Amino acid sequence: MSGAERRLTAMRHGSIPGSSGRVRPLTLLGDPVLHARAKEVSDFGVALDRLIEDMYATMYAARGVGLAANQIGTGLRVFVYDCPDDEDRRHLGHLVNPRLVDVGGDTVRGPEGCLSLPGLEESTERFDHAVVEGFSREGAQLRVEGTGFFARCLQHEYDHLEGTVYADRLSGRRRSRLMRAVAKAPWHSGPTPV
Repeated sequence: MSGAERRLTAMRHGSIPGSSGRVRPLTLLGDPVLHARAKEVSDFGVALDRLIEDMYATMYAARGVGLAANQIGTGLRVFVYDCPDDEDRRHLGHLVNPRLVDVGGDTVRGPEGCLSLPGLEESTERFDHAVVEGFSREGAQLRVEGTGFFARCLQHEYDHLEGTVYADRLSGRRRSRLMRAVAKAPWHSGPTPV
Protein backbone atom coordinates (compact mmCIF):
# COMPACT_ATOMS: atom_id res chain seq x y z
CA MET A 1 0.00 0.00 0.00
CA SER A 2 1.42 3.40 -0.96
CA GLY A 3 1.78 6.30 1.51
CA ALA A 4 -1.16 8.09 -0.12
CA GLU A 5 -3.33 4.96 0.17
CA ARG A 6 -2.38 4.57 3.87
CA ARG A 7 -3.28 8.23 4.55
CA LEU A 8 -6.61 7.83 2.74
CA THR A 9 -7.39 4.64 4.69
CA ALA A 10 -6.45 6.36 7.97
CA MET A 11 -8.67 9.34 7.09
CA ARG A 12 -11.61 7.06 6.39
CA HIS A 13 -11.15 5.54 9.83
CA GLY A 14 -10.72 8.94 11.49
CA SER A 15 -7.25 8.28 12.90
CA ILE A 16 -5.88 11.56 11.57
CA PRO A 17 -7.16 14.32 13.89
CA GLY A 18 -9.59 16.59 12.09
CA SER A 19 -9.96 14.35 9.04
CA SER A 20 -13.65 13.81 9.76
CA GLY A 21 -14.24 17.36 11.03
CA ARG A 22 -15.54 20.48 9.38
CA VAL A 23 -13.87 23.85 9.48
CA ARG A 24 -15.89 26.29 11.57
CA PRO A 25 -15.68 30.09 11.63
CA LEU A 26 -13.30 31.48 14.22
CA THR A 27 -14.59 33.65 17.05
CA LEU A 28 -12.74 36.97 17.01
CA LEU A 29 -11.69 39.33 19.78
CA GLY A 30 -14.70 41.25 21.04
CA ASP A 31 -17.09 38.29 21.02
CA PRO A 32 -18.43 37.74 24.57
CA VAL A 33 -17.84 33.96 24.42
CA LEU A 34 -14.08 34.64 24.54
CA HIS A 35 -14.45 36.48 27.85
CA ALA A 36 -16.69 34.01 29.69
CA ARG A 37 -15.44 31.01 31.65
CA ALA A 38 -16.24 27.86 29.65
CA LYS A 39 -18.55 25.22 31.15
CA GLU A 40 -17.50 21.72 32.15
CA VAL A 41 -18.22 18.93 29.67
CA SER A 42 -20.62 16.39 31.14
CA ASP A 43 -21.52 14.33 28.05
CA PHE A 44 -18.59 12.30 26.66
CA GLY A 45 -20.47 11.14 23.59
CA VAL A 46 -20.82 11.66 19.87
CA ALA A 47 -21.32 15.43 20.13
CA LEU A 48 -17.98 15.79 21.95
CA ASP A 49 -16.23 13.64 19.31
CA ARG A 50 -17.69 15.83 16.58
CA LEU A 51 -16.64 19.02 18.39
CA ILE A 52 -13.05 17.80 18.82
CA GLU A 53 -12.78 16.74 15.17
CA ASP A 54 -14.16 20.15 14.07
CA MET A 55 -11.65 21.88 16.35
CA TYR A 56 -8.71 20.00 14.82
CA ALA A 57 -9.97 20.71 11.30
CA THR A 58 -10.40 24.41 12.12
CA MET A 59 -7.01 24.68 13.83
CA TYR A 60 -5.23 23.08 10.86
CA ALA A 61 -7.12 25.19 8.32
CA ALA A 62 -6.08 28.34 10.21
CA ARG A 63 -2.50 27.08 10.56
CA GLY A 64 -2.60 27.25 14.34
CA VAL A 65 -0.90 25.15 17.01
CA GLY A 66 -3.79 25.13 19.48
CA LEU A 67 -7.50 25.94 19.64
CA ALA A 68 -10.01 26.22 22.47
CA ALA A 69 -13.70 25.44 21.96
CA ASN A 70 -14.80 29.01 22.65
CA GLN A 71 -12.67 30.12 19.70
CA ILE A 72 -15.30 28.49 17.49
CA GLY A 73 -18.17 29.82 19.60
CA THR A 74 -18.71 26.79 21.85
CA GLY A 75 -18.38 27.60 25.55
CA LEU A 76 -17.16 24.18 26.69
CA ARG A 77 -13.91 23.29 28.46
CA VAL A 78 -12.08 21.59 25.58
CA PHE A 79 -8.88 22.41 23.73
CA VAL A 80 -6.79 20.73 21.05
CA TYR A 81 -3.14 21.19 20.16
CA ASP A 82 -0.50 20.17 17.65
CA CYS A 83 2.45 22.08 18.98
CA PRO A 84 6.24 21.72 18.97
CA ASP A 85 8.33 22.40 22.02
CA ASP A 86 11.60 24.35 21.97
CA GLU A 87 13.45 21.21 20.85
CA ASP A 88 11.07 20.72 17.91
CA ARG A 89 9.37 17.62 19.38
CA ARG A 90 5.74 17.48 18.28
CA HIS A 91 2.97 17.31 20.88
CA LEU A 92 -0.46 16.33 19.53
CA GLY A 93 -3.61 15.89 21.58
CA HIS A 94 -6.70 17.27 23.23
CA LEU A 95 -7.91 17.87 26.76
CA VAL A 96 -11.46 17.89 28.08
CA ASN A 97 -12.19 19.70 31.37
CA PRO A 98 -8.51 20.64 31.79
CA ARG A 99 -7.04 22.05 35.00
CA LEU A 100 -3.74 23.89 35.09
CA VAL A 101 -2.16 22.12 38.06
CA ASP A 102 1.38 23.49 38.00
CA VAL A 103 3.45 26.19 36.39
CA GLY A 104 7.04 26.98 37.15
CA GLY A 105 10.53 27.53 35.92
CA ASP A 106 11.57 30.91 34.68
CA THR A 107 9.09 33.41 33.34
CA VAL A 108 9.89 33.99 29.70
CA ARG A 109 8.72 36.84 27.50
CA GLY A 110 8.15 35.76 23.91
CA PRO A 111 6.01 36.47 20.86
CA GLU A 112 2.47 35.19 21.17
CA GLY A 113 -0.34 35.22 18.65
CA CYS A 114 -3.89 33.92 18.64
CA LEU A 115 -6.31 32.67 16.01
CA SER A 116 -8.91 35.00 17.55
CA LEU A 117 -6.63 37.99 16.82
CA PRO A 118 -5.48 36.93 13.33
CA GLY A 119 -2.27 38.38 12.02
CA LEU A 120 -1.27 40.03 15.30
CA GLU A 121 1.21 39.11 17.99
CA GLU A 122 2.82 40.72 21.00
CA SER A 123 5.53 39.78 23.45
CA THR A 124 3.81 38.05 26.38
CA GLU A 125 5.19 36.67 29.63
CA ARG A 126 4.58 32.99 30.42
CA PHE A 127 6.09 30.35 32.67
CA ASP A 128 8.59 28.02 31.02
CA HIS A 129 6.95 24.88 32.43
CA ALA A 130 3.27 23.87 32.68
CA VAL A 131 1.32 20.79 33.75
CA VAL A 132 -2.32 20.34 32.76
CA GLU A 133 -4.60 17.49 33.79
CA GLY A 134 -7.92 16.58 32.22
CA PHE A 135 -9.65 13.86 30.27
CA SER A 136 -9.64 12.35 26.80
CA ARG A 137 -12.78 12.32 24.67
CA GLU A 138 -13.40 8.79 26.01
CA GLY A 139 -13.17 9.97 29.63
CA ALA A 140 -9.68 8.59 30.38
CA GLN A 141 -7.56 10.73 32.71
CA LEU A 142 -4.71 12.61 31.03
CA ARG A 143 -1.72 14.55 32.34
CA VAL A 144 0.22 16.72 29.90
CA GLU A 145 3.49 18.39 30.77
CA GLY A 146 5.26 20.94 28.63
CA THR A 147 8.28 23.20 28.55
CA GLY A 148 9.23 26.14 26.36
CA PHE A 149 6.90 26.88 23.47
CA PHE A 150 4.64 23.93 24.31
CA ALA A 151 4.25 25.24 27.90
CA ARG A 152 3.24 28.60 26.38
CA CYS A 153 0.66 26.81 24.20
CA LEU A 154 -0.84 24.92 27.15
CA GLN A 155 -1.13 28.11 29.24
CA HIS A 156 -2.58 30.06 26.30
CA GLU A 157 -5.31 27.50 25.57
CA TYR A 158 -6.13 27.06 29.26
CA ASP A 159 -6.48 30.84 29.56
CA HIS A 160 -9.08 30.78 26.77
CA LEU A 161 -11.25 28.40 28.81
CA GLU A 162 -11.00 30.77 31.77
CA GLY A 163 -12.27 33.65 29.58
CA THR A 164 -8.87 35.27 29.06
CA VAL A 165 -7.07 36.12 25.82
CA TYR A 166 -3.37 36.90 25.76
CA ALA A 167 -4.15 40.59 25.26
CA ASP A 168 -5.61 40.58 28.79
CA ARG A 169 -2.16 39.67 30.15
CA LEU A 170 -0.54 42.76 28.61
CA SER A 171 -0.20 46.20 30.13
CA GLY A 172 1.39 49.53 29.32
CA ARG A 173 2.99 50.05 25.91
CA ARG A 174 2.56 46.43 24.83
CA ARG A 175 -1.19 46.49 25.43
CA SER A 176 -1.59 49.93 23.81
CA ARG A 177 0.39 48.82 20.75
CA LEU A 178 -1.70 45.65 20.37
CA MET A 179 -5.03 47.49 20.80
CA ARG A 180 -4.01 50.03 18.12
CA ALA A 181 -3.23 47.10 15.81
CA VAL A 182 -6.61 45.50 16.63
CA ALA A 183 -8.40 48.77 15.76
CA LYS A 184 -6.68 48.80 12.34
CA ALA A 185 -7.13 45.07 11.62
CA PRO A 186 -9.36 44.29 8.61
CA TRP A 187 -11.30 41.70 10.64
CA HIS A 188 -12.13 44.11 13.47
CA SER A 189 -15.49 45.83 13.68
CA GLY A 190 -17.05 47.85 16.47
CA PRO A 191 -15.33 49.49 19.42
CA THR A 192 -11.83 48.39 20.33
CA PRO A 193 -11.74 46.40 23.59
CA VAL A 194 -10.07 48.32 26.40
